[in-house]
Amino acid sequence: MQLTRSKLMLACTLTTGLIFSGCSQSQDAKKDDGTLTATSPATGEASSITERNARQRLIETLQKNFKTASITAKVIDVKPTEVPSLYWVNLEGMTSVYATSDGKYLIQGDVIRLGDKQLSSIGDKLQATENKKHLAALKTEDLLVYPAKGKTKHIVYVFTDASCPYCHKLHEQMADINSKGIEVRYIAWPRGEQFMPAMESIWCSADRQTAFNQAVAGVHLPPAQCKNPVRDQYQLGVSMGVNGTPAIYNADGQYLGGYMTASDMIRHLENNSKNAE
Repeated sequence: MQLTRSKLMLACTLTTGLIFSGCSQSQDAKKDDGTLTATSPATGEASSITERNARQRLIETLQKNFKTASITAKVIDVKPTEVPSLYWVNLEGMTSVYATSDGKYLIQGDVIRLGDKQLSSIGDKLQATENKKHLAALKTEDLLVYPAKGKTKHIVYVFTDASCPYCHKLHEQMADINSKGIEVRYIAWPRGEQFMPAMESIWCSADRQTAFNQAVAGVHLPPAQCKNPVRDQYQLGVSMGVNGTPAIYNADGQYLGGYMTASDMIRHLENNSKNAE
């Protein structure tokens, strides 16, 4: 996706290539030219008043440069990453990006950490922290909820679209997923404007589960007749980096993946729980 003068379009999926960032020698103090150096751990917590002031200057610089380029984007926060002089940038209603500490360069997409057995993005933990806040703020009455059978062991949030084939495959396993103690909370995420009416009709139905089942089966639903949260939920997905369905997150805001079987889902959830201990 491209960065245009009228709108900042952001991608956060690793597709055909990796984005590498050059590393300079870490420094503990601000450079003489006013450039920030990101040396704090990936928790994003400011280590000192100097660091907090530096982050504020970076926000101001980015906003100034956005304005100069006629880009409509509001910076919510910036946080230092493990890569020297590279910051994670949280944008309002948009996918996060990275910025160099002088505010002159943006990196769209993932910055990948090498050296471990598995590739991972340096921004995963930072994004998960923001995701957790967003998910916790959702009202259950605005979602399509499938409770766990028996004791609830885990809660997952799934961005879904009734027209999505892999969402259908996931939905077919709902009974098995619930039987494993997993509560599923669907969030509406129509993959295009043409799919918006169907999702709005589902969310306006008195029985959303029945309406969703009908839509999955190809039944044409009557137009929506209520105020609904579908567009807001779509925008939430964009800000969290969703670019396809299904997109599955745990309650801590960690992205688990796209389509997976019930067995895969419980394994991912239990592994994440162990790693968090």
